[in-house]
Amino acid sequence: MAGIYIHIPWCRNVCIYCDFHFSVSMRNKAELLESMISEIDLQKEYLGGEKIETIYFGGGTPSVLSADETGRILEHIYRLFDVSGEPEITLEANPDDMAVDYLQDLRKRGINRLSIGIQSFFDDDLKWMNRRHDAGQSIKSIEAAKRAGYDNISIDLIYGIPGMEISKWYKNLEMAFSSDIQHFSAYHLTLENKTVYAHKVKKGMLQEPDEKSGSLQFELLTEMAAKMGFSHYEISNFFLPGFISRHNTSYWKQEPYLGIGPSANSYNKISRQWNVRNNSLYIKEISKGIIPSTYEMLSADDLYNEYILTSLRTAWGADENIIKENFGAGKYDHFIKQAEALIQKGKLEKNGNSFIIRPSWKFFADGIISDMFFTG
Repeated sequence: MAGIYIHIPWCRNVCIYCDFHFSVSMRNKAELLESMISEIDLQKEYLGGEKIETIYFGGGTPSVLSADETGRILEHIYRLFDVSGEPEITLEANPDDMAVDYLQDLRKRGINRLSIGIQSFFDDDLKWMNRRHDAGQSIKSIEAAKRAGYDNISIDLIYGIPGMEISKWYKNLEMAFSSDIQHFSAYHLTLENKTVYAHKVKKGMLQEPDEKSGSLQFELLTEMAAKMGFSHYEISNFFLPGFISRHNTSYWKQEPYLGIGPSANSYNKISRQWNVRNNSLYIKEISKGIIPSTYEMLSADDLYNEYILTSLRTAWGADENIIKENFGAGKYDHFIKQAEALIQKGKLEKNGNSFIIRPSWKFFADGIISDMFFTG
């Protein structure tokens, strides 16, 4: 199984917290789309003929593309790759782009899953984030998706906003659970370098996220999700039965994937490559038949640490048998030693052959995972 990720590098405005690659200028849109089609040609052998089970349009804001533009990319992928008969094909969309007729056109071209960037059902939160849509559009976008015939709908929410009362987060979750969605992702606000948010914090204009409040909001999130029948399968992700994100799960299970577009990265189990984060340079190099990327062969230590990083974020955890079979006795001994120490501290638990972060410690997963890394 393999996946393809398409990075659409445009947004209509700048959200204060975002550090993904994007441009608000679409003057070279047609030229860049042609370059992405060309990159698909150049990369057609990257996955070694593996069947494509998932395709994901991320960004940026993929819903700035017309249905015809999205369809053309999909047609080219189908032409060059062996795509499964029942692939999961996701498109990220902003609420203000989601007209019913547009969504219906996307369905005709193969999009069968939507990931909607709601972020909040409150106007003051959305204004603080500098989102284009308002709370009314948050609600209407989900209704539009259902009217357009989608039955696999995911939404994104953000918590940990400075000053957010837990009562407001509770209401956000109530709105989400009452909207008949099948999947959702809830991300704690992070302070990323080179973002508007980081600049304003540095200038004393905004506060940093409060980890204590975030921890309480995470606890409420997991409790309410469980009561509503959602499985918590990755730190930030929840699904109803039958609606796990197949594409994102392939990342956490370290399946190979091809990334297309500026800033997209690719992985084939032995190496990684990252495309340049510059639209103009990307176009220039692709026109010469060159993929403008940085390439890295993964060492044995890299492969072990990546397994730890991805598996411990999930509900299925890190399997000691996989570590023993794939990474050797030295790393296995290191893993067992570190895992037993974390079990003694109440941070990990063992279920069969798997080591899993305990629910009460999932909010602090990054620190626990770093303790498990092999540094040589």
